[in-house]
Amino acid sequence: MLSESSYLTAIYVYVGSACIILLYLCWWLGRHWRPAWVALVVLLTAVLLLTPAYPKAGVDTMAPAVIVVAFQMLTQDVDSARHALKPLVFFSQVAVAIALLLRLLVFRRPRKVTASKAKRPAQS
Repeated sequence: MLSESSYLTAIYVYVGSACIILLYLCWWLGRHWRPAWVALVVLLTAVLLLTPAYPKAGVDTMAPAVIVVAFQMLTQDVDSARHALKPLVFFSQVAVAIALLLRLLVFRRPRKVTASKAKRPAQS
């Protein structure tokens, strides 16, 4: 297995790579999509890449939850992956809620000026 220093180095490299992927995804999608959709996709991708989970009971180290879920579902069954699915589902819901709040509070579209308001004469 890995020593403590090599485990920490692997975690740092993984988290750094995930952050670079998220920044690139934000830049790339930001050029083509609306900001609210970019926020939703980037937050959900962050959840998938950065949510940790224990691979099995009695283990001190953590791994990305999506990898734990994939291995547990492929080698055993869904019940064995339930411990890693719970944080993924919870943080996915949090990401959707944050994206919705961003859409409602920050990324609002400006109101359209109707023709009757635009033609109103200036009052003096």
